[in-house]
Amino acid sequence: MTDQDFTPGLTPGHLGAPVLEPEGRPPGAPRPRPDAPDPHRRRNGLACGLTALALVVVFGGAGLTGYTWLQGQQKPPAAADYTGAGTGNVQVSVPEGAGLTQIASALVRNGVVASSLAFTRAAKGSAAAAGRIQPGTYTLKQRMSAAAALAILVDPANANGLTIPEGWRGNQIFTAIDKKLSLPEGTTQRAAQEQGAELGLPEFAKGSPEGYLFPATYSVTDETTAVDLLKQMVERAGKEFARDDAEVVAQNLGQSLYGLVTIASMVQGEADNTEDMAKVARVIYNRLAKNMPLQLDSTINYALGRSTLNTTVTETKLDSPYNTYLHTGLPPTPIGNPGRQAIMAAVDPAQGDWLYFVTVKPGDTRFTDSFEVQQRNVAEFNAVRAAQPSASASASAGASAGASEGAATGQPAGTPTAPTGQ
Repeated sequence: MTDQDFTPGLTPGHLGAPVLEPEGRPPGAPRPRPDAPDPHRRRNGLACGLTALALVVVFGGAGLTGYTWLQGQQKPPAAADYTGAGTGNVQVSVPEGAGLTQIASALVRNGVVASSLAFTRAAKGSAAAAGRIQPGTYTLKQRMSAAAALAILVDPANANGLTIPEGWRGNQIFTAIDKKLSLPEGTTQRAAQEQGAELGLPEFAKGSPEGYLFPATYSVTDETTAVDLLKQMVERAGKEFARDDAEVVAQNLGQSLYGLVTIASMVQGEADNTEDMAKVARVIYNRLAKNMPLQLDSTINYALGRSTLNTTVTETKLDSPYNTYLHTGLPPTPIGNPGRQAIMAAVDPAQGDWLYFVTVKPGDTRFTDSFEVQQRNVAEFNAVRAAQPSASASASAGASAGASEGAATGQPAGTPTAPTGQ
């Protein structure tokens, strides 16, 4: 036997050394292949693996189900809350459109409730609270329980707010503000004239807030001033017009933004219902495009400071820039303060060729592009009015049902009539 430590040469397995062959195999004979796996053993191993996996899934699912059930049995964490009716007084304003989270944040900020979570849970758990918290300013106490605060907020009688109806004119709004703030009559109107630069009006309005006193409900606190309210209204109107990208739309319709506001105010004053507003807007645009006088009773009513369903022949000859029977184009300013639907109608008028319309009776406004058809519709309007001699000749601003298009009928001066158009 050779000692490889002292014998020169290559050891078996060394790079370049001959590979040792197993005993009993001749040189050059093919190597035997390893035995093939037993198929029965393979199937048994696979079955065991699948069984183990199934057990993991079953027991794991059962564990997850159990955990979920246990979680469901646990009560949600308690929300910080005060007890009792609280002490002291604090005023909290709820703006129009505010949600529960926004209201809750205001309550926490003013120290009324301990946490937003306590209030929102109380409100969501009360069927009476759903949708009943009106905009306004509420007098509450500090450190009230969420339930006690909610009880005050869901009572509309506790909401100290000023609601401006759609279509009201500036002078009506001035009077309402004076009354709400217990100011001497005329105070708000003077403030609007003398402090107009503070209201945030666009330059083209030339200091006149008409058309920009957006109808909505506004919060009133002990510190609220007339100018404060006017500024809120102007700011809201600006947001409404920006929301519709009204300036770009106005250019596409061949109008200035101020012209679009004016059209919206006339739509508000003429339409019998919101469904007809887009059609009324289209009539106005069509007549402007043809350089036809608009001949709207609502503009004469504005010039005369009144609201009525009747317009006489004499009144159609009124010497006023607001007399759209005599003057073509738009009146110099809006004739009221339009709401959301009227603005949308002015921005997106209906498609049609109508040039005339008349509301024969409430809910029955007829649109046509035919002068002859309009004459028949106006005759029916006059017949309906004549059959109701005791009917009131006036309506609240923005709700007139006597809207019509056209020129006077030629009846004797002073005779109430709906103009026929020509």
